[in-house]
Amino acid sequence: MTHAPNQSEEGFGETVSRTDEDAHLVALMRRTRDDDDTAFRELVEATEDRVYGTIVKMLGGTEGAEDLAQRVYVRIWQARGRYEPTAKFSTWMFSIVRRLVLNERRGRARRGAVFHEPAAEESFREPAGGVSPSAEAAAGELAGAIEAALAELPEEQRTAMTLRRYDEMPYEDIAAVLGTTVPAVKSLLFRARETLRTKLSAWL
Repeated sequence: MTHAPNQSEEGFGETVSRTDEDAHLVALMRRTRDDDDTAFRELVEATEDRVYGTIVKMLGGTEGAEDLAQRVYVRIWQARGRYEPTAKFSTWMFSIVRRLVLNERRGRARRGAVFHEPAAEESFREPAGGVSPSAEAAAGELAGAIEAALAELPEEQRTAMTLRRYDEMPYEDIAAVLGTTVPAVKSLLFRARETLRTKLSAWL
């Protein structure tokens, strides 16, 4: 089955176009390149939720994610004079995200740092209307199991899965972020899904 071009994913199916969004971000970055502070603030506001959420998934927790997100925008601002829209803005931005997250994880590994997982009371939320506390707890446990399994994937598999599943990024853009090919991305995703299925078999 083929899909219309320039669409993003919801889950693993193509649904929402991001062509207009990316064109808007490129326009903002062009203005930022000319030292337009207002455009840069708009750029941050338009992308900060995606950037932060992606960092949390790639980092394996919330600890340090906010600081890392701020560093992403520092890098974008510092690189503004060299920016050329030869690729999608989101691809360029997430390439920066990936490099910073990878450096952070390597630094933590050298320091022997332990990734923080929120305690139960930190992640507790009031049950949505009509949802029992037991169902809410089960959903929270499943979400925690998914996050833990995702964090244990090899770096390229974790990045590919995060960009595909949570950022709804096409194979071509993931390949650009990882500096590889579309077939290689599909292979990474296949192996990641197989690993996740095995780790989450108790929930399936």
